[in-house]
Amino acid sequence: MTQKDQAVLVVGAGDAIGSAIVRKFAREGYKVVGVRRNAEKLEPLVKEMTDEGLTVHGWACDARKEEAIEELFKRIETEVAPLEVVVFNIGANVPMSILDTTTRKFYKIWEMACLSGFLTGREAAKHMLPREKGTIIFTGATAAVKGSAGFAAFASAKHGLRAVAQSMARELGPNNIHVAHVVIDAAVDTPWIQENVLATRKNRKPDDIVEPNSIADNYLNLHKQSRDAWTFELDLRPWVEKW
Repeated sequence: MTQKDQAVLVVGAGDAIGSAIVRKFAREGYKVVGVRRNAEKLEPLVKEMTDEGLTVHGWACDARKEEAIEELFKRIETEVAPLEVVVFNIGANVPMSILDTTTRKFYKIWEMACLSGFLTGREAAKHMLPREKGTIIFTGATAAVKGSAGFAAFASAKHGLRAVAQSMARELGPNNIHVAHVVIDAAVDTPWIQENVLATRKNRKPDDIVEPNSIADNYLNLHKQSRDAWTFELDLRPWVEKW
């Protein structure tokens, strides 16, 4: 593996999908920066990658804050390397009845899942446009295309994020910047899912739940696509999942 002088940013480097994306791009030779609000939670991941001889940074950032996102991008461009790939991976999947959805809760979920995505995408575009190259990937969900009962706030935010991604793809594509939106239409294999969903599921089949590493494979493939056949929207679900 050859070390690339290019940076990858993962906003929302959580314990499942986000960490898998960090590992995938780091092992491809990129200098990776993973951020979440609590940087201490990234220390085991950074140590794991550093022990492999890879370049990974774990920083704190509240992606809802405009100044924090602006400073994050400047710091990466100055201290790490030019940004080649930016992944927005914040979820905010919070179920609640419409009767229990206060203005405060609705706004907070929108901030996390939509506003922070807009801020991340905008700053990525600012730095990539002068170079006329780069990839921006937004993690979506079933809620981005279908509002289910009990998910009004989350669905509205993810619908909004998808719209931001669509507009950015049409604006930035002609400038050689690949913008993609990934709909993860299934539960992802995490400790919480294992304990609360799969523990009581009967008649399970092999590969019946989405693995974070498989998601990360698809993110890397999106970046590697030839620009004459770019994918904008990619739906990911296991073979047994109902549409």
